[in-house]
Amino acid sequence: MNFIIDNWYLIVLALASGGMLLVPAFKGVGGGLSAAQAVQLINREKALVIDVCEPAEYAAGHVGGAKNIPLAQLQERLPQVAKNKAVPVIMVCAKGGRAARAVGIAKGLGYDKAQTLAGGLAAWREASMPVEKA
Repeated sequence: MNFIIDNWYLIVLALASGGMLLVPAFKGVGGGLSAAQAVQLINREKALVIDVCEPAEYAAGHVGGAKNIPLAQLQERLPQVAKNKAVPVIMVCAKGGRAARAVGIAKGLGYDKAQTLAGGLAAWREASMPVEKA
C-alpha cells in the first residue's frame, strides 16, 4: 500500500499513456487506407472505388474511376455495381464518416474486402492524387 501512495504519479502516468494509445481506436484513425495504399489496391487487385456522396458532391469532384452510389441507396445498388464480392471495394466520401458507415453496409452484404479511404476525398486531394469532375 505504501508503494501506491508513494508512487501515485507513476500510476497516473501509466494510465494516461494507456489512454492515449486507445484514442486512435475511438476516433477511427488507422481503420482506413491511405491514398497511397488505395492506389496500390486499385492497381494490383483491381479494387473498385465507390463514392457514397450525393450526386452534386460527386459532380464537384471524385476519385478517378469511382462509381457514385449515394449512401442511402448503397444496400440496393452495390450488388448491381460490384458483382464480384471477392474484389476489394474502397468506399469514399468527403471526409470519411459516410464511407465508414458504407463499409459496415458492404460487409453486411458479404463484401469482406470493403475498406474506407481514411480522410476521404479531402485526404486524397491532400496527397495530390488526381480528382475528376463530372
